[in-house]
Order: sequence, then C-alpha cells, then structure tokens
Amino acid sequence: MCPPFLQEILMKKRERIYKIFIGYDPKERVAAIVLDHLLRRDTPETMDITFLDKEKLERAGLLYRPYQMINGQMIDTKDQRPFSTQFSFSRFLIPALMLWDGWALYMDCDMFPRTDITELFKEYDDPDLPLYCVKHKYEPTAEYKMDNQKQCAYPRKNWSSLMLFNCGHELNKELTPMVVNSQSGSYLHQFKWLPNRDSLIGSIHEEWNWLDGHSPEDIEAKNVHFTTGGPWFKEWKCMRAKDGEYAAEWNADYSNIALFRSKKDSIDEI
Repeated sequence: MCPPFLQEILMKKRERIYKIFIGYDPKERVAAIVLDHLLRRDTPETMDITFLDKEKLERAGLLYRPYQMINGQMIDTKDQRPFSTQFSFSRFLIPALMLWDGWALYMDCDMFPRTDITELFKEYDDPDLPLYCVKHKYEPTAEYKMDNQKQCAYPRKNWSSLMLFNCGHELNKELTPMVVNSQSGSYLHQFKWLPNRDSLIGSIHEEWNWLDGHSPEDIEAKNVHFTTGGPWFKEWKCMRAKDGEYAAEWNADYSNIALFRSKKDSIDEI
C-alpha cells in the first residue's frame, strides 16, 4: 500500500503545477513557516509545496540512512563525516518522489525569497540538462554553525542548497532511494552521479541563492540564503550591511505573519 505521504505527492503531481520541496528541520521551524508563507504570497502561479520531513520519509520507507549522535553532533555512518541538518540527504530523493518526471525545485528552509520563485522554472528549462544550481565558490570561515553543529567544508559547497531538478532526465534515474541511502555524502552533494558534472549542471545566477556574508553586495538578491544562522536565532549577528538589510526585511515579514494564529500551520501537514 502506498504511504499517505506519497499518495498526496502523486495526487498533486498529476495537476501539473509548480512543484517545490523544502528541506525541513524542527530547529528551524520558524524559518520554514515564513518561507512557506512568502512563497505562496509572492507567487500568482499555482504551486505545491512539500516539506521533506525526516520522520515521515522514514515511516514511508524512503529514508533509512544510518547515523550516530556523538556529543550532540549527527555523524553519517557511511563516511564518518558530520552533517548538520535533518534534510542533508533527503533532498536527493526528489526525482524519485516525482517518479522521475517533470521539474521540481529544492530549497533549504533558511532562505528568504524576495520575488516570485516560479521565475526559475521559466528561465531555466533546458531539457538536455539534469539540473541547475548556483555555482558558488564558497568556503565557510566559521568552524561551527549557530546551533553548534560542525560546519563542513567541501568542493561545490552550497550548490545543493537550491537545485532545480529535471526529474525525468535519464541521468537522474540513478537517484533511487537505495542510492540515496547507501552512497556517501560527497557522492550526493558533489553530484558524482553525473558524468562531466561541470558541463551537465546548468548555472543559475547568484541572485537566486545569495549567501549572507559571502555573495557580492552589489548583487540584488532575489532569494537570500542565511547560511550563517539567520534572524530567527536570537544569537545571530549579521556580518555586513547588506546582510542586515535583508534581515530587517525578513523580520518585517515575520512580524506581519500571524505565526501564532494556530499550531496547524502548513508545517504540520508535512
């Protein structure tokens, strides 16, 4: 029997609407709720948003990747490397969740869209490419993140934080649940299932995954990525003036959202 989590995805997939998956971690619940609200507010097009919730994916039998908790840090048993969020690997299940058909956008939950996100689907749609992303040249300077999770540095860092998948591309059929649960983190996050990665990965302009503390301040961000923590953490401090401007915008939007209207926000429908 098909799990309810999958039944809902498949039913909505048939409607041929814009499909967006968001990586969800309970410690960034507020960020996820705000992101969900802003995506729906700023997009006149019909879209469907699915939160990649670790527990629901595990109950559906789609995510069974083993890990250990050592001194409060999640350690992947496949390569003995730390990872910092519950959605570190589930994002690569998206082509399978889409039954390897159509286009789908993945976003980390610590993002702040400032315009209609469906512009990405219209601008980047080459059927010969398996996916698109922003190709940052980024190395984190801090050893730990805001939540005390160890910051990992690796080639193509943050490329996988926003990905537009061409789910029906032949090369993405490699991303089965078995592969996602058995291959190393570097295999997934460095796109090693793709031969000739540099030529097969389409390039999205940096305005769509603008990293606080890193991306050039003269780029007007369409989508801000708070990689250093985010204004929803009390301890967070902006590194540059532009980061502070975007944080002030986020706080203004946060203030206008009735987060407390009920505890039955879209997060509870993951």
